[in-house]
Amino acid sequence: MEKKNKKVELLAPVGSMESLYAAVQNGAQAVYLGGKLFSARQYASNFDLEELKVAVRYAHLRGVKVYVTANILLRDDEIEEVINYIKSLYEIDIDALIIQDIGLASLVKNIFPEFEIHGSTQMTINNLQGTIFLENMGFQRVVLARELSVEEIKYINDRSNIELEAFVHGALCVCYSGQCLMSSIIGGRSGNRGRCAQPCRMPYSIVSLKDGNHVFKDYEKKYVLSPKDLNTIEKLEEIIESGIMSLKIEGRMKRPEYVATVVNKYRKALDLGSNKISEIDKREIEEIFNRGFTKGYLFGDFGDRIISLDKPNNRGICIGKVVKVDRNKIYIRLKEDVQVKDGIQLVTNKGEEVGLVLDNSARKGTILKIDKIKGVDINSLVYRTSNNLLLEKAKESFENIENIKYPIDIDVFISIGKIPVLIIRDDEHTIKVEGSRLVEKAKKVSLTEERVKNQLNKLTNEPYYIENIKIYLDENSFLPLSELNSLRRRGIELLNEKKAVFNNREKVSNTVFESRVRNCFEFEKREKVQIQNRKLSVKVSNIEQFQKLDLEKLDRIYIGFNEDLLNCVKEVSNKGKEVYIDTGKILSELELKNLEKKVKTVINYINGISVSNLGTFQFVKDKFNLNIHGDIGLNVFNSFTSRALWNMGASSISLSPELNLKQIEEICKKGNIVYETIGYGYLPTMVTKHCPMSLIKKCNNNLNCNECSFREGYGLKDRKNKIFAFIRKNKITTIYNSVPLMVLEELEEIYNSGVNIIKLDFSFEREGIETIQKAFYDYINGNLGKKEIEEITDYCKEKTGITKGHYFRGVL
Repeated sequence: MEKKNKKVELLAPVGSMESLYAAVQNGAQAVYLGGKLFSARQYASNFDLEELKVAVRYAHLRGVKVYVTANILLRDDEIEEVINYIKSLYEIDIDALIIQDIGLASLVKNIFPEFEIHGSTQMTINNLQGTIFLENMGFQRVVLARELSVEEIKYINDRSNIELEAFVHGALCVCYSGQCLMSSIIGGRSGNRGRCAQPCRMPYSIVSLKDGNHVFKDYEKKYVLSPKDLNTIEKLEEIIESGIMSLKIEGRMKRPEYVATVVNKYRKALDLGSNKISEIDKREIEEIFNRGFTKGYLFGDFGDRIISLDKPNNRGICIGKVVKVDRNKIYIRLKEDVQVKDGIQLVTNKGEEVGLVLDNSARKGTILKIDKIKGVDINSLVYRTSNNLLLEKAKESFENIENIKYPIDIDVFISIGKIPVLIIRDDEHTIKVEGSRLVEKAKKVSLTEERVKNQLNKLTNEPYYIENIKIYLDENSFLPLSELNSLRRRGIELLNEKKAVFNNREKVSNTVFESRVRNCFEFEKREKVQIQNRKLSVKVSNIEQFQKLDLEKLDRIYIGFNEDLLNCVKEVSNKGKEVYIDTGKILSELELKNLEKKVKTVINYINGISVSNLGTFQFVKDKFNLNIHGDIGLNVFNSFTSRALWNMGASSISLSPELNLKQIEEICKKGNIVYETIGYGYLPTMVTKHCPMSLIKKCNNNLNCNECSFREGYGLKDRKNKIFAFIRKNKITTIYNSVPLMVLEELEEIYNSGVNIIKLDFSFEREGIETIQKAFYDYINGNLGKKEIEEITDYCKEKTGITKGHYFRGVL
């Protein structure tokens, strides 16, 4: 796979046909969009198949590639439909698929081996080993995690062959993409399924876990998880130098005018250099939409340079201040011109935002009068959130205009008594068309070269201009102008048909397709798990938790700490129990090297390593001959993913906590792999490079996180007074659900679904560990009665509250 010296690509978001026109006409070289099915932006307009055909033709004729997102986790019962959908995309010449689901990727490579696939940022690829994993699977490109720096990207680029893509502008997720469960846990709408409700844009208060009180009064009901928008237009050269060949703009949910404006400015920066971006350009980018801007983790922004603390939505720009309020009117002194149809926003003394559309214009320095709004006081700032002149300017760049023009040469032969012939040439194709009637001798008015040229030049709505034209015209020739128009139209149409096909892929016949699908859908039937083979695993995060365990009452342990590790591992091994080293969802290159050193010290006493990241999976596979357990960070949502991971070396897997029992049962019918689900634990709702405490401490970087006294003991209180504890470890913040998952009463149903192992996942618990472990182990071994089960469950309900998770509801 060759990527070096490949041309840099500007990749634009498209949520509608108008956005497509806006992106293409303003200089995007590729666009990404979603179909009506299986896209991670289910609330965007998106394209049906007929619209996709039109979109591909429109883009391809203008030299622009089209990538379709199929970047959600898929249920088993959706796989057949998605494969048929992808067959349609293959046949209409979509240039590449953007995929999150490992199972889907493996199917595409087996059924459509020529179809290019890109790894979505939802795959959480944050290290070199992750890119190697995808490269080995047959991915041509990876959209890297937004949390990487340009230095880390360069390290990856210098040691891999896969194409690298990165976001350079637009909205940021505060959580590592693909690792956010907050939306699904709170409201059943999964970000991994394209239904994110954006809980990160909600207000939270930072509180002490000891008593739930607000310990930082300035951080009550603030947007501590809401990132600013990424804006790197002044740093593009450094991003390109790091090895990024596709510069991605976020915004499939944004209006076409936003796409036009942002693409136009980034095109200018790429063509002329970032230093050619004027103050007017920067201002227009700011005015079209902003939550405040950051250069992101790409360039080391951290803390309040990342987070938009006071406002989660469009800020606009400040255009004035309230200087007077009377009984009927508000008087605003303007520091900017305003126009009719501009949208402005004022803030009341209760913090409520009130927007209105202006019905008059006014000049900078003058007083603008508007009707009184209750609660708006003197000195309140006024913001413009919609600039009508800018919107009109943006529309003019793509509505009823053709900015993309390619040169063509035309030869036309018009000889009396012969059929007229038109030949069109571009740099790749030669098209020849013949007329439908003979050229006659003129009786009154003969054709002139000028008239012929004028008719052939009517290419206003086509992406061509005539560079050279040769007209071979007999004197006194006559041909109706309609015939010339017909020749031009048919010639251009034939040229379009040639140019619209970019990929020239081998056609997959229905017979071959059906045969490949049958082979891919064949699974070895799995034997039902016998009662005596039901197992219990326990994960502990610190040595204090380990010391509270009864090592006789478990079958497998995942150890997630370093203190006295060798002795702890030996102790478990001597009991004849399985021992796994637990690893986090996010590991840097340095942490992978440290993992290698750690494993080597205990390798003779452990059975395997639990991994929650594709890069860690690849690293362990390459370095050790140990069992690999795939933890929940791998997002195993269907049996095709579990089979793919089994084929790559996984021996056991934790299924996604977003699955319900019916879906779990469907997966557990198939294959040889050992399946695990969580029976108890505070589920991690977010894994983020951002630390909420950095806002309070005014941290400029994350260099001292491991020594920070604020790294635990605090939580986020939401508007419903639920508290989500968070812990900072290895420069990563994990935010946990407000209550633990607890399904002791439902254990029989879960085991009956085909699960081999139930896991107790202890994260920050200090109490109740012995009670919970004993209850689960005794239940599994038939030593716990119904009354005792109810007592233990009631104990947990009273102590912390509990949830049944998604076992009995699932997610959208």
